[in-house]
Amino acid sequence: MKNEPLIDAVLFDFGGVVTTSPFEAFSRYETEIGAPADSIRRINSTNPNNNAWAKMEKSEVDISEFCELFEAEAADFGLELSGQKVLECLSGNVRPEMVRALEILKQRVRIGCITNNMKSGHGAGMARTSEQAASVAQIMEMFEVVVESAKVGLRKPDVRIYELACSELGVDPRNCAYLDDLGINCKPAANLGMVAIKVVDPQVALDDLERVVGFPLR
Repeated sequence: MKNEPLIDAVLFDFGGVVTTSPFEAFSRYETEIGAPADSIRRINSTNPNNNAWAKMEKSEVDISEFCELFEAEAADFGLELSGQKVLECLSGNVRPEMVRALEILKQRVRIGCITNNMKSGHGAGMARTSEQAASVAQIMEMFEVVVESAKVGLRKPDVRIYELACSELGVDPRNCAYLDDLGINCKPAANLGMVAIKVVDPQVALDDLERVVGFPLR
């Protein structure tokens, strides 16, 4: 007889958790054009609540407006970057080990997704090709609830987006785990009582999650 899970639900970020991090693609683009390392992250962390990135994730601007605003922000740093190229960096490759974990989790606990995304590419995962979009769509169907910043007008780390996901799942945050690749997004989850797991190495994150749920995920 299987032991009862130790928690009721697991919530996942998408990019950087279920898929590889867009930061890897940012780094490749910076290298390609000779920009200093982490230039894109530095731009996006300046005025983080009201910059081009924040506006796009809340659907306050369209793609062309984002590109114009982002390129102006880059120019303030003395950089010439393409907003369109940056958007193309957002779709990562699916991590099979995370998909397998989702398949196992779905049999025993509630699972959901909270993603800061943009109305760029195909679907919630912002895929760049139709084949990638089909793969991402299959994964998204596994979640009982998917909360997209581009649809709800809220974005992490705003605590309200975590509360919304828990409300839609019908679970108490104190009985949930949350996985994200950014510490700034893990903090509000932890403040609500979730077990927050920062994903750097996917295998280490799965080790941590197995201890939280009380059963193997591989």
